[in-house]
Amino acid sequence: MLYQLSYTPAALWSGAFIEGGGDRQSSLPPVLCGATMHAPQRPPIPVETLLLAYRSGIFPMADTREDTEVFWVEPRERAAIPLNYLRMSKSLRKVIRADRFTVTVDRAFEQVIRACAQPRADHPETWISERIVQSYLGLHRAGHAHSVECWLEDGEGAPQLVGGLYGVSFDRVFCGESMFSRVPDASKVALAWLVALMRDAGFALLDCQFMTDHLRSMGAVELAQADYRKLVEDAGGQPHASLGMAWRGFTGGAAYASGAGAVEAAGDGRGAAGLAAGLSAAADPSSPGKRIVQSLTQTS
Repeated sequence: MLYQLSYTPAALWSGAFIEGGGDRQSSLPPVLCGATMHAPQRPPIPVETLLLAYRSGIFPMADTREDTEVFWVEPRERAAIPLNYLRMSKSLRKVIRADRFTVTVDRAFEQVIRACAQPRADHPETWISERIVQSYLGLHRAGHAHSVECWLEDGEGAPQLVGGLYGVSFDRVFCGESMFSRVPDASKVALAWLVALMRDAGFALLDCQFMTDHLRSMGAVELAQADYRKLVEDAGGQPHASLGMAWRGFTGGAAYASGAGAVEAAGDGRGAAGLAAGLSAAADPSSPGKRIVQSLTQTS
């Protein structure tokens, strides 16, 4: 979904794993056991319920930021990016190779989801309610929700979170939920890193949920929901490594890892000294960005 949205009662929530955000509107009829459903409970959605939903091809969204109810949605068609066919423009490859951003995994999950929920000038409403936030924080603590973060130094050399994405993982599947950018290319870089990490870790399916021109330009294909469900079934079992392990394989050196750990320890982006050290890793000839592009272009 990677998308902010607005809702009208005549339309089902719809959206896509894209940069920026926008309206999620669709002409699809309500489809979740034949109907759009409300969950009146105010507590977070249980981890087990969320995982069962994702394994069944459905996912929750809220009507507004303040809404305590959720809608469960199953699209008729899904977008997915084949892990061996991510299309990257020359300019994006250049940005990644140059390590313009320091990229981390699971270092600022709550910051990322709350940044994705922030209103934008053209889309003031969001589908990410506080109940959604708390539900996915629970998934993150259980090891089934992950974030990829992009950082830049500010004028004083302190790291600032400038883009990223988050999503849900189970078996060898990753379902992209939302992404944001505060500077150009940040979320695109996060997506490219995600694909490289998934490939390296042994994942099989990157679900983007709804097709957009942006996703299509990066190699996404559209699948009937039944075909998507079959791919989910085929992606059973566990990857041979976690996304974090794959990240460590690409980033190598203690400085880069140390910087990321400082942010994780701070929890609110205050680990400036450690991450600032990590930002200097870009000068390495075998920098993480070069490894990422090399990995993605071997079979892309």
